[in-house]
Amino acid sequence: MSVINVTKKAGTPKYKQIIASIEEAIVSGTLKKGDQIPSINSVRDTHKLSRDTVLTAFNELKTRGIIQSIVGKGYYVLNDTIDVTQKVFLLFDELNSFKEDLYSAFINNLGEHIRVDTYFHHFNDDMFAKLIYENVGAYNYYVIMPANLKNTNLAIEKLPKDKVYILDQTHPELSEYAGIYQNFEKDIYSNLNKAASLIKNYDKLILLFSEDHQPKGMLTGFNKFCKTHNIDCAVIDSLQNRSFKKGEVYVIPDDKNLLRIIKNIKLEGLTLSKDIGIISYNDTLLKEIVEGGITTISTDFNIMGERLAQMILNKEQLQIENANNLILRNSL
Repeated sequence: MSVINVTKKAGTPKYKQIIASIEEAIVSGTLKKGDQIPSINSVRDTHKLSRDTVLTAFNELKTRGIIQSIVGKGYYVLNDTIDVTQKVFLLFDELNSFKEDLYSAFINNLGEHIRVDTYFHHFNDDMFAKLIYENVGAYNYYVIMPANLKNTNLAIEKLPKDKVYILDQTHPELSEYAGIYQNFEKDIYSNLNKAASLIKNYDKLILLFSEDHQPKGMLTGFNKFCKTHNIDCAVIDSLQNRSFKKGEVYVIPDDKNLLRIIKNIKLEGLTLSKDIGIISYNDTLLKEIVEGGITTISTDFNIMGERLAQMILNKEQLQIENANNLILRNSL
């Protein structure tokens, strides 16, 4: 007995009857996770339908994560929970504490019937492209964090433009895509300006900058600030084997190096704020507490996640710049 029933006089589009039949078979236990369902050609011939009608039904079930296609074998039940109506592909660069805040805010503000699958490219060009190519057509929406990778548009252009949202960092070649992002050049420049009177109490401003991980705009904004205020400055790519000197103030974009510099300052008998200043990127609860508080330049990742969810739910095609602020604490 076929699990699919299609009635000409039902008054419901035939592709929806196919969907309903498969859903009912899953709910009743007739079909279980891993079971193969009838092929497109089989359903077409049995019920005298067009191939496009059957394909439309199967594609909807596929994008909802209920069935999957295996090349050369057919379609199989992927998920025995049928209340997933939409699927979101979320591609992060890496996982850290503030990405967790972003993710939680995003998930908590989506509808309960939307499933989010999270992937990581770890700043690897090949991995970035591979993950996108392997998932073309499998999701309703694609949220992509390109980070500082080059030529990401070549992979992203394989996706439907109105289904793509660029997150956190964007590039000129991605200007036609909706998204919510930080303006790193403007943000570091404007926030260092807010702290200029404190920075000038030190002899030298130093940016720890990795071309592989940090956005280029951050470096541009830093250099612009130093030139505007005629401040002695330097850009370094590592703290390894560095001897810290009184009168230096460091801009630290990542948390691992923040902990390293705090540890080394203590080992060298220096005092935070008095001898060495620190400005960290991306605020966390830890930075409110450690060493009496670390000054940060930070966007609000909770707001970013909430707004991203709203954009998807409302199908908004906008480019939104997420606000960024300076939080002054004891380290400066």
